[in-house]
Amino acid sequence: MPGTAPRIPRGAGARLVAMSDLHYTVIGPADAPVVLLLHGLGACADDWRMQVPALATRYCMLAVDLPGHRHSAPERGLPSIPRMAVAVERLLDALTIDRAHVVGLSLGGCVALALVLRAPARVRSLVLVNTFARLRPGPRALARGAVRCVLALVAPMRVVAAYVARETFPAPEQSALRRAAEERLAANPRRRYVASLAALMRFDVEQRLGGIHCPTLVVAGARDATVPLAAKEMLARSIPGASLRVVGDSGHVTPFDQAEGFNRLLLEHLADVDGA
Repeated sequence: MPGTAPRIPRGAGARLVAMSDLHYTVIGPADAPVVLLLHGLGACADDWRMQVPALATRYCMLAVDLPGHRHSAPERGLPSIPRMAVAVERLLDALTIDRAHVVGLSLGGCVALALVLRAPARVRSLVLVNTFARLRPGPRALARGAVRCVLALVAPMRVVAAYVARETFPAPEQSALRRAAEERLAANPRRRYVASLAALMRFDVEQRLGGIHCPTLVVAGARDATVPLAAKEMLARSIPGASLRVVGDSGHVTPFDQAEGFNRLLLEHLADVDGA
């Protein structure tokens, strides 16, 4: 149940918390392989709490609030996905982390792609969850995206949050997840949310995917209404050696709505890579 999931600790509860460019939390053994966790639009590091039980005993989890999200200040100037990747790389430098497995959901997956293209030696492997190299929404997703953009520009953030949460967790039994998502999204300042949304719409690394050579797992929610399956199939097809796993009965936030299945896929991927 969502209410019983461990919360990613902050302050004294975490081994390290950044107070400069990016806020982050670290959970797990200091000498274990690092798993860098990058969240989706309007979310934060706490969104990986369903992965804590699976990862924290054998991996060092580094969960980041991306620029302009939760406790991290926005980048100066026009936000972009590449600039977010630069901020993440600076954090790895500050923590003297040479290499990490990088797991990114949606926006975080775009940042992960930008990071591996910018600094391939820093990325041990990639797990790309319901994300894209270039946003090419189908008719239904395009209509939903247009509504979201209009609401983000003119409506109170609580209205935007309610709309997105309903689209993300539509099932009656997901009411607890829906309420939690609405609360998190409503806390975003409108300007920051719109700026990050615009950065996503400008993102395009489609022609560069062939230059990615680390082990890559692409995870797709079978019921994802935000990013079409074709975008994820294109990632798996274009990144050399990448594999695609489709998770049934899952929407856009597979690490939440199918946490057990996602965690199993993630652990299998990490074990395969580290074993190799």
